[in-house]
Amino acid sequence: MKTGLVLEGGALRAIFSSGVCDGLLEGGIMTDYFIGVSAGAAYGVSYLSRQPRRNLEVVTRFAPDRRYMGMRNLADKKNQSYFGLEFSYQTIPNELVPFDYDAFQAYPGKAEAVVTNLNTGGADYLEIPRQDRESLVLQATCAMPLMFPIYHINGQPYLDGGVGDAIPWRRALEQGCDRVLVVLTRPREYRRRPDKLLPLVRKKYREYPNFVAAMEQRAQAYNQDREELFRAEREGRLLVIAPRSTLGVSRTERNTEKLRLLWAAGYQDAVDRLEEIQDFFSR
Repeated sequence: MKTGLVLEGGALRAIFSSGVCDGLLEGGIMTDYFIGVSAGAAYGVSYLSRQPRRNLEVVTRFAPDRRYMGMRNLADKKNQSYFGLEFSYQTIPNELVPFDYDAFQAYPGKAEAVVTNLNTGGADYLEIPRQDRESLVLQATCAMPLMFPIYHINGQPYLDGGVGDAIPWRRALEQGCDRVLVVLTRPREYRRRPDKLLPLVRKKYREYPNFVAAMEQRAQAYNQDREELFRAEREGRLLVIAPRSTLGVSRTERNTEKLRLLWAAGYQDAVDRLEEIQDFFSR
């Protein structure tokens, strides 16, 4: 029986998923396969390295910090992102809130992150390197359009994996998982609306028409994928955990108490459903 964990993105709303993962760790649950999108991947590696509450410490310490995120970073020509890239992806994990690379190295399963290929407009699935102190793949999967630079890996241009495959549950099944736990960062009834910034997207990424087309179709594709996800859940192939509410937390939330409460909601959901999850993975 091969088990898998899928974490949706959502920038700082993914702290809900961190709470779920911390509950799983406390319950002794470690899946055989992992795939994450955007912040789902960036936060998920702390589950694989068995560091409960690490992400909670990061966001509660640094969400209000201008070095972590803010318009000043986006205006910096060396940074080109709303998030302070060197501070977020190198200084924090390597110095301030150390990430356990050796424990991540010891994870015996496969760990992947979704990125969107600007040439094709579709998703690519990259294995997350175990000893990458620059976190290049994690930066690429988190690279929200208009808010991050384009990342080039293996000669291909990449941005946020949420455009190409926002909830990669099919990928987990394709990788041989028999049982898959999917953690969402929006309530079950959520429906995505077309992006209001599409005119800017069309202008900025006009050299990548397939990517622009994917952005134009993103809301419709996302909503349809969620319907198919819930259908697969009813068929017994998946188990889905979703927040009852996002508690008003935005993608770039600075209010640390709101972030703590959303983490706690995810943690409590995992604790309350721990026996159900264990039974699901064992049957």
